[in-house]
Amino acid sequence: MLGWSRIDLCRSSSAAVYDLLIRNGTLYDGSGASPAVGDVAVNGDQIVSIGPLADARGRTEIDARGLAVAPGFINMLSWATESLIADGRSQSDLRQGVTLEVFGEGVSMGPLNRTMKREMAREQGDVRFPIEWTTLDEYLRFLVRRGVSPNIASFVGATTVRIHELGYENRAPTAGELRRMKRHVRRAMEEGALGLGSSLIYAPAFYAGTEELIELNRVVAEFGGMYISHLRSEGNGFLQALEELLTIARETGVAAEVYHLKAAGRSNWPKLEKAIRRIESAREQGLKITADMYTYVAAATGLDASMPPWVQEGGYIEWVTRLRDPVIRERVKQEMTTPTDQWESLYLAAGSPEKVLLVGFKNEALKSLTGKTLAEVAALRGRSPEETMIDLVIEDGSRVETVYFLMSEDNVRRQIALPWVSFDSDAASLAPEGVFLKSNPHPRAYGNFARLLGKYVHEERVIPLEEAIRRLTWFPASNLKLDRRGALKPGFFADIVVFDPETIQDHATFQDPHQYATGMRHVWVNGSQVLRDGQHTGATPGRVVRGPGWKHR
Repeated sequence: MLGWSRIDLCRSSSAAVYDLLIRNGTLYDGSGASPAVGDVAVNGDQIVSIGPLADARGRTEIDARGLAVAPGFINMLSWATESLIADGRSQSDLRQGVTLEVFGEGVSMGPLNRTMKREMAREQGDVRFPIEWTTLDEYLRFLVRRGVSPNIASFVGATTVRIHELGYENRAPTAGELRRMKRHVRRAMEEGALGLGSSLIYAPAFYAGTEELIELNRVVAEFGGMYISHLRSEGNGFLQALEELLTIARETGVAAEVYHLKAAGRSNWPKLEKAIRRIESAREQGLKITADMYTYVAAATGLDASMPPWVQEGGYIEWVTRLRDPVIRERVKQEMTTPTDQWESLYLAAGSPEKVLLVGFKNEALKSLTGKTLAEVAALRGRSPEETMIDLVIEDGSRVETVYFLMSEDNVRRQIALPWVSFDSDAASLAPEGVFLKSNPHPRAYGNFARLLGKYVHEERVIPLEEAIRRLTWFPASNLKLDRRGALKPGFFADIVVFDPETIQDHATFQDPHQYATGMRHVWVNGSQVLRDGQHTGATPGRVVRGPGWKHR
């Protein structure tokens, strides 16, 4: 907790003048305590006073009467790594109150070697950009130089450091390779990475053994960082995969978080309660275990999550080469339709091709298929769904961006109610214009946080507003050990949102995803206003936010 049980309202003794004065708002400090009506004063990039400030005045004044005033929201899993290069305004997230984007689900934008840079350039889709960096720190600085509205932070990707040393090979690292991988993690932690991120259902991350991950996390633990993981399974092997994360936390002492907690596939929905009990037992035993989630029943990834990891060894080119082989093709089709706990098949978890939505293509000739289900495309082509998936991966030059309907609405509500769960979009931050209109994102890109506050807080009362704000602000900030972020408190950075808790609402749908949320009135990042009366100001005051191991260079 923050160390206070209520908003500390301090009376102003003089007619002070502030850069910004937010008056008469209902203040939610981030601690989860009941709100209080008061004023917030800002000078420069910091909050300097909170309380009845009737005698004070501001060079800019905002009347927040009847509105909620809270710390800026933290997106615990953002894929805005490329979208912010194309458009630094971060509009779909900013209009929901997100002031910090956290990257690094397994893959991070550094460290890179020459081969990785060539691959990244080759695999670029609608968003094209020069690769002017090598390390993760250089990438983050690159974004800030270009100008971004939100703050940015990142985990270093376990997949990235593996590719750096092993490429896409399905084997354990040698002792020398492991030493170099640990050296990459150490450098990233010293540069301010938040910890280590993994995404273990995907090749080549799938090839990493538990011992490899333990060794990398020993480095993370030295710096007080976090291990955060897309588990090896969220379906048939869900509970076993959770045990792997708990083992890593126990062996290293590292704080560990489950990316986008879920039980995927109808037959696996009952496993959620067992997973919750296991996490809460571990927490009672002293392990620092948390989770995050998005507020939808559908996941979004690619068709690679429907094919066995062995066929993907070596990267995309070798993957496609194998898929062109008739014998291998038949084996892949068979394994795609055979239940197993040896790897994660989201196609099987979805239950039918009608529940698989194709939303993003690289090949212009295939973009007309955007928004169609796998069943529809298979019917158009006169092919089986399995043949169609294989063909699309070959034809598109990519994994093909895909939405899978996997989860239970009851489980979503259950997860929201858990006090140790924060929130993420697991998506880019977009705008309904330009290059972003060439694909259909998951609606969570435009609505995840507004959906929490509108549907699950205001309408359904799953949790109270003060608790939702705690888990959007101070809770993730404290887990990540961020410096003076996540709270309305004097001395903290002025990342502040003002919104109407009665009207905040998401509008994006799977059929029409490019729709902004509404209800967010004003947003400041580091004391600069980036949203005024619901409209972007054009300001780009975002900074790199560093983790606990940062050594000033």
